[in-house]
Amino acid sequence: MADRAFDTRRLPGATVLALACFVILYIPMVILVANSFNTGKVIGQWEGVSLHWYARALQNDAFLAAARTSLILASLAALIATITATMAALATTRSRGFRGEGTIHIVLNQPIMVPEIVLAIALLIIIAQIKQATGYTGLGYLVIAHSAFCIPFAYMPIRARLEGMDLTLETAAADLYAGRLYTFRKVTLPLLAPGILAGFMLAFVISLDDVVISDFLKSPGQDTLPTYLLGELRRNLTSEIYAISSLLLLISVLIVAGSWLLTRKKT
Repeated sequence: MADRAFDTRRLPGATVLALACFVILYIPMVILVANSFNTGKVIGQWEGVSLHWYARALQNDAFLAAARTSLILASLAALIATITATMAALATTRSRGFRGEGTIHIVLNQPIMVPEIVLAIALLIIIAQIKQATGYTGLGYLVIAHSAFCIPFAYMPIRARLEGMDLTLETAAADLYAGRLYTFRKVTLPLLAPGILAGFMLAFVISLDDVVISDFLKSPGQDTLPTYLLGELRRNLTSEIYAISSLLLLISVLIVAGSWLLTRKKT
């Protein structure tokens, strides 16, 4: 009898294990979102449905300042990371077998392989010395740190897009005496645009959700949304935190869903 294709559904207990994982991962999120609509002030005591805590969050100056900082930081970091990742992806997919290719892959993926807290401590040591020498305490340090951390997340969808592209059009453009820059602008870039946009969105949400690097490297008055929520949790847990967390969750889900729609294969 011919061997049947491997199917995880035939493994004993696979369905139960999968369902258990989904419950553990998503039930807490459902509870969080549900409690954000609770009218009452007491956590765990349901008193009715209301948008009161969302309205209160949108009137909270500290929350709005943290949200503004997060959006600026995530936008700049995602932009820098995407540009760098695009150049790296072009170099590693259009120039095969060159010396140092393996080293480049290791450097690009290093932020993923190294524990984030280790990376944060290493950056803290360097940045603390730079702050002391220059006296500059602005947002630039967080932008640089987030950009470096987000590069591999932007690199993956861009490289995947490049590897799936047909080189026929680029070759045809070269045969018609088009220069490399012209070919890139008119042929490669339009075809690569969905991958670049997906990489930007993924880098944006990674930066927006980051708490470890931000908490280690931020200067006073530079709270991002995750560090603001962490500080509020240490002081007092209220339904307003649930509302802010739900808004952050919604933004993250929309961005990741958009990234998936851009990179999925069309049938």
